[in-house]
Amino acid sequence: MGKLFILIISILLYSCSAQFHLNKAIKKGYVCEETGDTIRITTLDSIPVIVNDTIVWEKFISTKDTVIKYKNVYVPKTRIQLKREYKIKIKTIYKDKVVEKAQAKAEGKKNRPKGNLNLLFVGVGIGLLLSFLWKYAKQSLI
Repeated sequence: MGKLFILIISILLYSCSAQFHLNKAIKKGYVCEETGDTIRITTLDSIPVIVNDTIVWEKFISTKDTVIKYKNVYVPKTRIQLKREYKIKIKTIYKDKVVEKAQAKAEGKKNRPKGNLNLLFVGVGIGLLLSFLWKYAKQSLI
């Protein structure tokens, strides 16, 4: 029992080195670039100088350079993340098409001339009235 316990503890305490994980990440596409940028700061200073019993302010310009280093880290995406992004893109494209169709329909309805139905009914009524009058005029002539 004691040997089994020692075996289990030794398996749990076994770990991979950091170099192993770094090499594994590099194989999968990990890139870490260290880039730097230089910023130049210019300051205007002045000091009092005594010349012939008067104080004169003398101005001088000083510059200082500062180097800023930062790391650009690219971490590769997993297949699942890529699939999710692709699905989201497809859904947004589909929804954009649906919205464009709905807007085109709405614009089509706005652009068509608005007819007055009352005028249509009046015209049909006048047409029926004239047809009846024509029938009676034909019968009276015969």
